[in-house]
Formats: sequence, structure tokens, C-alpha cells
Amino acid sequence: MSQAHVMISGAGPVGMVSALVLARAGVKVTLAEAAPALSLDLRASTFHPPTLDMLAPLGLTDELIAQGLVARYTQQRDRQEGLIAEFDMALIKGDTDHPYRLQCEQWKLTQLIKNQLDKMPHVTMHLNTKVEGVEQTADGVATRLSTDGQAHTVHSDYLIGADGAWSAVRKSQNIEFEGFTYPERFLVVSTDFEYADHLPKLSYVNYCSDPKEWCVLLRVPTLWRVLFPTKVEETDDEVMGDESVQRRLQGLLPQPVPYQTVHRTLYKVHQRVAKNFRHGRVLLAGDSAHINNPLGGMGMNGGVHDAMNLCHKLLGVIQQGQSTDVLDRYERQRRSIAIEYINANTARNKKEIEERDPVARQKTQDELRAIASDPKAAKAYIRKTSMLDALERAEAIA
Repeated sequence: MSQAHVMISGAGPVGMVSALVLARAGVKVTLAEAAPALSLDLRASTFHPPTLDMLAPLGLTDELIAQGLVARYTQQRDRQEGLIAEFDMALIKGDTDHPYRLQCEQWKLTQLIKNQLDKMPHVTMHLNTKVEGVEQTADGVATRLSTDGQAHTVHSDYLIGADGAWSAVRKSQNIEFEGFTYPERFLVVSTDFEYADHLPKLSYVNYCSDPKEWCVLLRVPTLWRVLFPTKVEETDDEVMGDESVQRRLQGLLPQPVPYQTVHRTLYKVHQRVAKNFRHGRVLLAGDSAHINNPLGGMGMNGGVHDAMNLCHKLLGVIQQGQSTDVLDRYERQRRSIAIEYINANTARNKKEIEERDPVARQKTQDELRAIASDPKAAKAYIRKTSMLDALERAEAIA
């Protein structure tokens, strides 16, 4: 019997995790990445407990922990009131091997995986390579690629589209990307200023509500990342300019000298889910299948959960002779979670953090205080926000 072959478009966390799971099982893998190198951008930086559980058997979690920060606590704060509620993730100790969030940049994960894939002769990675077209038959998929302008075709048994929000794979199958785009963009500023020296009892993960300008304060090993919403009428140049950045940072915490910033990123934010995650032998995962705002850190984590679910089912089909019906179950499970859980929760997180009505704001804050003070309620809250409940719900979908 010939060796099974899976083509993967996209070498971000979702594509790389997919490649590693399949390659470790002996499947021939071809990876295509449109960029000339693996991304080093400061994108996702939070790993949830079940994601760390999943990555541990792949030999990744301990190495990530060594390069990251263990965040046992998360906080809901108010820019005027200060700390509203703190949640201790040790409450889920019996439900996971990793009862904390890990603050670690996503590029460290993809680099660790690349180190493993580079040693596997049955894995081929094409950088600076775009998907130009996809044709499938009952027996396989032909993916037309362009590498440094040179056209070539890869024939495989299956194709996984893990190529992001603008997925060429998804578009090749004419799969609708249902949902909406928020009118405002999000600005992320990274600075080496030590906020913990100035804001009492600050945790590594802080969601700060405010009716005028909410923000998120996240610690990564060497920097603080501050996320702000922007105004629709502001141009990109205005938002990214020194005056705008300093105004926002000084508004959060006034300092006698200007803040030094290391990175500035501005991006559009969407809540969208693909109408189908499977079209024959073509499968979607991660941002290609669903995208959401970053409040809650569910994007990359949800994508890794997609990859693990999909690849284990794919291995059942190509190595154990299971029916391809299990791939439809992948769609039912992960699409349901994308709609009912990831998109629903992140949309609600945004609504609550930006709430302007004082009565509604007070109600939310009172509820958070009550939940945090009740260990049973706090554990249920943490199971939900750490995505443990989502995985349990997915497994219950036949």
C-alpha cells in the first residue's frame, strides 16, 4: 500500500500542528506557506490549559513553558475602579495537567515544530508558495502552486486549508465565509514599560473595561502588550502615529516621559464562520474556517483544537480504514463550537468590556465579583473561559 499523502496550506500554528501530528504517524506531508519565512509577528500569545494538554504528547509543552510565562491568575478590571475580579486557575487542577494559561508568543510554537519537521524526510515545506488552484477527484486532490513564480502541482490524498482568514483554499472551493467585520480596528502596542510596578496586584492577563476606551493588558516574557480599540474615523496613519499611541498609553497610565514602544500592529477584526469545513477531500481548520475577535484568546487555541480533532479523524480514515463519514463529524463538532462557543463568547466579551450603560456595567461587575467569590461558580467560569467546556461539548456531538 502506498504511503498516504496530505497537503497542507499554511504554516502558522494550525498548519504546523497538523503537519506534526500526521508526520509523526508516518503520513507524507507537503506544506505550502505563502510568506518567505515562518512568521515572527507578535500575534496570539495565550495558550489555554487544554491546548497545553494536547501539545504535551508532541513534545512541545515543556519547551513552550520554558520560553513563556505561567499565568495562574486572570483579572477583570475597570480603568476607573481598578480590580473587579480575579480568577485562580488552580481551581481546575483536577480537570487538566496545566491549570494555568501560558503567555508565550505563537511563533515559538511554530519554530519548535519546524525543528521537528526538519528532521523528517517525508515532510516537504515550500516557502514563498501560493495556492493558485485546487482540483479534486474521488481519489485525490491536485493543488496548483506557485513557488517563487514557478508553477508546479502537488497530488495528495487530502488537502487541509490552514491558510488564514483570506484562505485561498476556502475560496477555491467557493465556500461562503458567513458573518461580519467590526467597523473599528484593533491596535496592539508592545512596550517594555513595567506596568506591574505601577498598577497594584496586576496579573499577566488583564481585561480592562471602560465605556470610552477599554483595553487588554497582556504580559509576554519580555514585553507588555496593550490592545486598544480605535475610532472608525481615524486613518491607519493617525492610529499608528506617535501622537495617537502616546495619547492612548498616557491615558491608561500617565508617565512623565514618553513610552518606548517595540511593536505596533493594527488589524481588522471579524466574527465569521465558513459555511462548510469539509468539501470532499478538502478540509478547513483554524482561521480559514472561523475567525473572531481576540478577547478571550480563543482564536489560535480553537484552531489548534481543530487541527487535533481533524488529524486524528484523518488518520482513522487513511490508516485504519474508517469511513470518511468521520470527517463530516469533524465539521459538525468544530463548526458547532466555532458558532456556539468561540464566536458567541468572544462577541459577548467585547460587548461587556465596552458597555456604556452604567446600569449594565454595574450588573456585569457585580456578577463577576459574585462568581469570583464562590469557588464552585469560579471553577465553572474558568472551565468555560479556558475552553475545557467547549471540548467536552464537541465530543458530545455525534
